[in-house]
Amino acid sequence: MPIRPENRKRYPADWPEISARVRAEAGNRCEGSPAYPDCRAENGKLHPVTGSKVVLTVAHLDHQPENCSRENLRAWCQRCHNTYDAPMRRAGVRKRRRELNERLIDTVLDDEQQEAAP
Repeated sequence: MPIRPENRKRYPADWPEISARVRAEAGNRCEGSPAYPDCRAENGKLHPVTGSKVVLTVAHLDHQPENCSRENLRAWCQRCHNTYDAPMRRAGVRKRRRELNERLIDTVLDDEQQEAAP
């Protein structure tokens, strides 16, 4: 999965090597997620269910990029990774939307206060 720019610094400098090692240990196949435990989609091949080309990614089970212990990492296809991350992504979208709305409200209120000032 693409790393959000604001999270890039949370990953260790050797993340590319860690990620490559996890994928190699998994035999370049999906290790299966809680939603799809039997998934073994092969990197670079067409996914047997979705039909899309598999890009094997490495997921953090605890969603903490700093925690790169092997127990916390899984090699997953897009379907497994996206399904696992969906609740957290929705929460992040809601949070960013709420923050944007708060900034917009503050801007409108500031503009109204400036217009009302003598």
